[in-house]
Amino acid sequence: MINENLDIYSGNGGNPHKGPGPELMGAKTLTGDNVVNHADEHLGDIKEIMLDMRTGRVAYAVVAHGGLLTIGEKLFAVPWSALTLDAVNKRFVLNIDKEHFEKAPGFDSDRWPDMADQLWVNEVHGYYDTKN
Repeated sequence: MINENLDIYSGNGGNPHKGPGPELMGAKTLTGDNVVNHADEHLGDIKEIMLDMRTGRVAYAVVAHGGLLTIGEKLFAVPWSALTLDAVNKRFVLNIDKEHFEKAPGFDSDRWPDMADQLWVNEVHGYYDTKN
């Protein structure tokens, strides 16, 4: 669910149709959002949004899957272009089978990959069939 902590946008006079979104949104408002697939299976929650500092574009959403209260959860860097915002249901959709997602290249919260490493970039984009 899209984070309801939108105090920074409270200057819209209480009108939910004024202000940013869904075309332009603060990254902080997206962390915690659910990610599902087309079968409406829960894949995880967005933990972090990674910016490519060279281009100024969003590169990845880090999705947390499994575990209990962050214990045993696995993190996945999902290319931003692989996600679709479902503004009606306040979540993101990833076009992937749950079993295929669970086998994606992932990492633990204390062992992040070098996301600037071109081999890693190619592996992740190849897995999700997106362009890098």
